[in-house]
Amino acid sequence: MIPTITDAAVKAAIAAIASESASTKDKIEMLIEMAHGFVKKPKTTQDLWNAIALYEQAEELSGEDYPLLKARAKVGIGGALRAIPDGTEELLLQAKAIYTEALPILQKLASPEEVAEAQMNYGLILQSLVPFNLAKVADSIQAYQEALRVFTWDKYPQEYAILHNNIAIAYLSMSGGSQQQYLFEGLAVQSFEVALKRINLIEHPREYAMLQNNLGNALQYLPSAHPVDNLVRAIAAYNEALKVRNSRDTPLEYANTISNKANALFNLLDDLEKPEIGNPQNLLQARGYFQEAWEIFTQYGQIEQAEVVAQTLQELNG
Repeated sequence: MIPTITDAAVKAAIAAIASESASTKDKIEMLIEMAHGFVKKPKTTQDLWNAIALYEQAEELSGEDYPLLKARAKVGIGGALRAIPDGTEELLLQAKAIYTEALPILQKLASPEEVAEAQMNYGLILQSLVPFNLAKVADSIQAYQEALRVFTWDKYPQEYAILHNNIAIAYLSMSGGSQQQYLFEGLAVQSFEVALKRINLIEHPREYAMLQNNLGNALQYLPSAHPVDNLVRAIAAYNEALKVRNSRDTPLEYANTISNKANALFNLLDDLEKPEIGNPQNLLQARGYFQEAWEIFTQYGQIEQAEVVAQTLQELNG
């Protein structure tokens, strides 16, 4: 199923744990903790494979005596498989199968928070399989909704915001006829707005900015019966995000938001009541934002994003 890991450091770690006089339970927990470390901040893809090797060792040690630890090791493997960059549908299907097996055990033995976190990650796996026609968007939304029963806004604002963001993105990925598209767009916008009733600028700035930026994208890029109104609302949402995002503290997030705002300005008249004027002022502002975004993307090595912005700038200057 998974390639054998030969990384010397991982082999040495497994050997060290095996030689410890600690109990089997302690050894399993040590392996899982070490694997978590690799997954939390992977420097390379190999780190994720190393984590999988450690989780597999923990799963093997668990046997039938430690079902909860075994389930934790399993979801660890599934999460690492999903995190592998450019993961194939085969890896994602393996992750899905692992979660399907582990979730019922967690539901019996784990805390509600642990179960909710697993459901949240299971939703991400299902969502990743949708483009391959190997999962339904509705199933990923259902997994997120299950997690929301535990991750309420008052106790878990970060998870609450991320789940609503994921639900909205899932709705945006759904396709159908024009009437269905309007429905999906409405549900996506509604999901952002529900979260923003609870996630505020003062207490949860990072999550607030994420939701506002993505709400702006939903309003701007989706087909709508009211495109001008949506552009105005999108710009307002980006302005809210920019109350948090700045070039000093969050340069890449800032560059994303200003390039999104620039796109909206590019398509918006300066004065809605005087269409004959066109949009020279908005184009000027858009050009400035695109230039600044290009400089930041280039500085931080985001080549693909820099190229997209550069192409737009070329069209504007042409």
